[in-house]
Amino acid sequence: MTITNTDQLIDALANRSSRFVIDKASIINQNVGTFTSLWRVTGQPAQGAIPALTPAVPNHTTIGAIDFTQQIAPATSYIGWMFASSVNASTTLEIHDRVAHVAGLSLNVTTAQPITGMDLGPTGLNLEPARRGAANFSDIQWWLEIYIDGGTTASNATINVTYSDGTTGNLNLLGVGATRTARLSPLIPLIPLADQGKYIRGINSITLSALTGGAGNAGFTATRSRTAIPMSQANFTTVSDFSALSLPEIPNNSCLMLLLLPGATTSGILRGGGKIIHG
Repeated sequence: MTITNTDQLIDALANRSSRFVIDKASIINQNVGTFTSLWRVTGQPAQGAIPALTPAVPNHTTIGAIDFTQQIAPATSYIGWMFASSVNASTTLEIHDRVAHVAGLSLNVTTAQPITGMDLGPTGLNLEPARRGAANFSDIQWWLEIYIDGGTTASNATINVTYSDGTTGNLNLLGVGATRTARLSPLIPLIPLADQGKYIRGINSITLSALTGGAGNAGFTATRSRTAIPMSQANFTTVSDFSALSLPEIPNNSCLMLLLLPGATTSGILRGGGKIIHG
């Protein structure tokens, strides 16, 4: 059964949990206040692979994800306890469910690069409702993720998307030529005024305004935020219990990944762990 009272919560923390370890190396060329993906950073969880050009829905068995014991309904899972420390101050660690990804896009062509099937709706990847959250896709965050550096020449991107109501539109992302490996550029803030109130369901294409000078490798990632833990001081362990973490439910198959909002120009060595509790 699901956890509905304090006794069940305490019992699950003590007796029914999947423990996980966080131990990630640092990656350079990041920006203060700009999101960093730890998907390709070595350590624990293991380094994830660069996604293919065919969109896919990763799960708990995908290398790079935090693995946990799958439950049989009505039992389910929650993030119940965590601790973390970073060598950098003013850094926030976030855990997201990586619900879909695609890569293999070049940063050195100016023709439109179509993306077939990167759609969370029923005619595309048909993401299961438990991982999707709200039916209008308002729980989903979208990112341009850089896997291999492109060039440094200034270039902007026009990204054609499909919204939750089935209409399409363009997003304009500036400064693609300055992005570096592991950077995550959020797409939700780019929704134009005329389309405010809509949510992104899928990605159709990307077109660059200029050659960046290097092909690199880029892609799009869809995630659902589950929880976060702030690390205000360097080399100081922050501990968060279920109340601070908001006890987020973790559906079976969730591909739990690590994101950072770094307080320095490196992601910083990150260590920690926690418990995914079951009940």
